[in-house]
Amino acid sequence: MSKRKQSVGDDSDDSSSDVSLIDVDFDFFDPNPKVDYQALKRLLNQLLQKDAEVYNFDIHALTELVLGQPTVGTTIKTDGIESDPYAFLTVLNMHVHHEHPSIKAIANYALEKSSADPAFHTTLQALFSQNQSHVALVLSERLINMPVQVIPPMYNMLAREMQWAIDDNEPYTFSHYLFITRNYHLTPEEESLLLNAAPSSKGPTSKKSKKATTTQPVPETTPDGIYPYHPEDECIKSASIHSVDYRFKVDSEPREKDSFGLDTRGRIMLVPGERFPELIAKMSEVYAPPT
Repeated sequence: MSKRKQSVGDDSDDSSSDVSLIDVDFDFFDPNPKVDYQALKRLLNQLLQKDAEVYNFDIHALTELVLGQPTVGTTIKTDGIESDPYAFLTVLNMHVHHEHPSIKAIANYALEKSSADPAFHTTLQALFSQNQSHVALVLSERLINMPVQVIPPMYNMLAREMQWAIDDNEPYTFSHYLFITRNYHLTPEEESLLLNAAPSSKGPTSKKSKKATTTQPVPETTPDGIYPYHPEDECIKSASIHSVDYRFKVDSEPREKDSFGLDTRGRIMLVPGERFPELIAKMSEVYAPPT
């Protein structure tokens, strides 16, 4: 039985529109160890890229750890509980699992990547070397065509599930939340191509195309050419006290001018626990589903 169902799409009332939209029902489920292993493992590999192998994250063990706490976290499916998840969100207690090989490797990874920002690095060192307060590792990934509007319900469910776990004396009270996510870098030439390829806002448009533009806006150019894969990462960055962007280890060499594909990179962010409810509220406001 699903936690909740959400429909994302648009009703068809303009046959002349050149934008094709369909209604899709997304079902929210608890992580299911019996059927979700392969799909979650692929999503974790997508999130952590080849650094997962370089830094020995042991994606198999990490996937098992995520599936080992099925009452905290959410997956999204479209074809019933036996189908593969298209997205997931969960938190792992980095102090409770500090001896787990995956968590230990990720903690060292965060320390290494944060060394580019001494204040961030010092904060993480202090958090990882004490036991009075706990740090949550937030893991979230989805297929590229999943709409951002599914994210606020997942975070709201996560907050409720953590509170229920706390009520049962389980260790889900966190002083900080550590997010690991992906972004990409565009050169000025690539930014120019992106803007030139964007649909013009001038002239008449249909209701459907207006809605599509609202939910999937063309990103504004940034001073450093860094763009998030997931729009909600901008909300998370705004709520964070520390954030660092970095190249993946295997992509540390400069790209050739004619290289194919996106220059994918990583980002780590640290959000204080007291800001987490505000962050969820902000996501719900900015990425509310269309009405």
